[in-house]
Amino acid sequence: SYFGDRSSCVENANSLNLTSSSVRGLNSTCIGKTPLSSSRSVCRSHTPLMGCSATSSSTVSAHTGASVIVAVVEGRGLARGEVGMASIDLKSPEMILSQFADNATYAKVITKLKILTPLEIIMSNTACDAGNTTKLFSLITEHFKNVTFTTVQRKYFNETKGLEYIEQLCAPEFSTIFMEVQSKYYCLAAAAALLKYVEFIQNSVYAPKSLKVRFQGSEKTAMIDSSSAQNLELVINNRDSRNGHTLLGVLNYTKTPGGSRRLRSNILEPLVDAETINMRLDCVQELLQDEELFFGLQTVISKFLDTEQLLSVLVQIPKQDTVKTAESKITNLIYLKHTLELVEPLKAALRCCNTQLLKAYYNSLEDTRFGIILEKITTVINDDTRYTKGCLSMRTQKCYAVKPNVNEFLDIARRTYTEIVDDIADMITQLAEKYSLPMKTSFSSARGFFIQMNADCSTLPNGQLPSEFTKITKMKNTYSFTSADLIKMNERCQESLREIYHMTYLIVCKLLNEIYEHIHCLYKLSDIVSMLDMLLSFAHACTLSDYVRPEFTDTLAIKQGWHPILEKIAMEKPVSNNTYLTEGNNFVIITGPNMSGKSTYLKQIALCQIMAQIGSYVPAEYCSFRIAEQIFTRIGMDDDIETNASTFMKEMKEITYIIQNANDKSLIIIDELGRGTSAEEGIGICYAACEYLLNLKAFTLFATHFLELCHIDALYPNVDNYHFEVQHVRSSAGNKEKIAYTYTLSKGYTEEKNYGLKAAEVSSLPSSIILDAKEVTNHIAKQILHRQKSTPEMMKQRAVHHLATRLVQTARNSRLDADSLRIYLKGLKKKYEASCPAPEKNDEQ
Repeated sequence: SYFGDRSSCVENANSLNLTSSSVRGLNSTCIGKTPLSSSRSVCRSHTPLMGCSATSSSTVSAHTGASVIVAVVEGRGLARGEVGMASIDLKSPEMILSQFADNATYAKVITKLKILTPLEIIMSNTACDAGNTTKLFSLITEHFKNVTFTTVQRKYFNETKGLEYIEQLCAPEFSTIFMEVQSKYYCLAAAAALLKYVEFIQNSVYAPKSLKVRFQGSEKTAMIDSSSAQNLELVINNRDSRNGHTLLGVLNYTKTPGGSRRLRSNILEPLVDAETINMRLDCVQELLQDEELFFGLQTVISKFLDTEQLLSVLVQIPKQDTVKTAESKITNLIYLKHTLELVEPLKAALRCCNTQLLKAYYNSLEDTRFGIILEKITTVINDDTRYTKGCLSMRTQKCYAVKPNVNEFLDIARRTYTEIVDDIADMITQLAEKYSLPMKTSFSSARGFFIQMNADCSTLPNGQLPSEFTKITKMKNTYSFTSADLIKMNERCQESLREIYHMTYLIVCKLLNEIYEHIHCLYKLSDIVSMLDMLLSFAHACTLSDYVRPEFTDTLAIKQGWHPILEKIAMEKPVSNNTYLTEGNNFVIITGPNMSGKSTYLKQIALCQIMAQIGSYVPAEYCSFRIAEQIFTRIGMDDDIETNASTFMKEMKEITYIIQNANDKSLIIIDELGRGTSAEEGIGICYAACEYLLNLKAFTLFATHFLELCHIDALYPNVDNYHFEVQHVRSSAGNKEKIAYTYTLSKGYTEEKNYGLKAAEVSSLPSSIILDAKEVTNHIAKQILHRQKSTPEMMKQRAVHHLATRLVQTARNSRLDADSLRIYLKGLKKKYEASCPAPEKNDEQ
């Protein structure tokens, strides 16, 4: 139905309610709704399947080679700063999806768009409504003045439709994209609007299953797919979403909403630039060493409100002037004054810092615009007006925010308000005297002024309040009530307040108009506050546990590392273990009985890697990491009813996704593979997947119950086998043997036999079934071939490989002096000689 002629395409576009314009600078950020026929001169007609494009728009002359159309959408409310993007190159059938959390400067969005060099940008019409232009829209139009902008109704940014479109159009080779984006709602919404736009307006349609669709994380950050984030419990606990037993819960000691948001986005998108990470670590180290700096900064940061939210409200111009909008603007101006007054204390706290990043923040706070805005505010607003807690005190602050003598009528209205409030207090005092009851004046935003009294029911005449009191509520011995006169006085008070707010609002609007040109410095401030808050949170987490500063080399080496979330749950330090992976030993197979600690250990390594890459200290005695550009996990044995995927199919989709996307700089965690099918096929799939991953230089940790897989080390010298030790304890009561878990990792593969049967014995399975199972197991075991043995030649090759990789590593990273290096090299030589098989007699002759 989409292969209509040009006129039918125009009709469809009218139903989409599209508008298009070439935006030149911020003066024309609000796009007018022009008739589509006239705006067709700006829109272009493309036929992507033909691979050519024609344009009648002079605005595109700057990019004659540009052929990319991009749709951008930003989350609203709490998801503000979460940006989804979808782009299609009209010269090749490829759609790229991106979703990431950005800060108030939208640096990631701008960077991504600059890399794409778009021909046209599509955004929601709500992003550029008159008087309500979003910061993101303004910034994009400012940076891309020669790019055509088109707005589409918000309802077409529909994530459900987006997923449907991708399912229809994505080529089977790239079908693993579904796993990656099924919970990335904003990039799916952008994809829906983009594909709808290309199909209808560009007079073209893509054939089913013809598009290459791929997901790209934001630049300079590691990619963690949504299922890995869920498996590792980075921000949400799998058992209870309200539970704080997550990596975010372990590290979150932030004092501001902005700091908490930044920490969350960093955990989901860790950094990949070692220099930036080390700058953060330098800051954390200084905060830990300098108590005065730590507590000084923490005190100031905790006083900041949600700066990003404040900015968002300040730059919006309401369509209608109501009492509510007036009150909101006045409140936000008081919040702004409160925020700007904290700049000097923040500078004072940072004045004596030594690290590069903290010094840079101090220099940013030297911006004269902070002083200019505050000076403009203090010419109109009272010096003692400030943010306070409590609705009545905040109402008083708003009433008397503007200085006296600025507006004569405002002063009169305020005097009237004061008189009414005094009259209310006097009236309640008189009533208390009249009835000899301990009445006092109270206030709530819902009821206004009312009377409150603490008294026992027995002290009241006839156990009741006098009849002139109404709306009586009682909680324990506290009575709340009002009277007809008090209700009338509250109405007069509200009327007076409306006048005050209206006149104050006009003054505030005039003041804000003068401030707007300088307001951009506040984006920088909110960025500084959220980053400092996050770094303070890292330092705070270190003081509660023995974390250590990570190093960044070409080796993953963790000495006595432990699981940070498990430590929080257990309220004590868990059993710690070592980890060692290098380019020469980049594949570790882990075996051990059920419940011995394999899954916990694997998750622990991924969590430590993420902690290191966000600039946090790590739970270990010593740790060195190689920067991971991607972190993949395959954990769990669940089926998925929603996508009609069995356990085995889900496993296959996950491993396919890893194989298609992994590179030499990936960290891959696989906990069980091939368990959803027969043992022979499971071992075959595991073996083949391992062989593929062994060709990469990625660091891979593979936990399995298939002991046959352990013998892959005979063919591949870069494989190491480790197992979790268990002890056998005989119960004093009988002859039954129990397994005692040590949770300690040791070299080699597990020697445990039939540990599944031992685990079954512990359960309440009938003993007759256990005996039958043992008999069948022994019968099958006799039929299995002897295990593959390593030949002397293989053992020698393995020893040579290990020696070579250790020598290369020493040459790259060693900081030892000459004598220590000599001792270390002698040790390596002895180890090599011990690993080589002794020559046979025939060889000696």
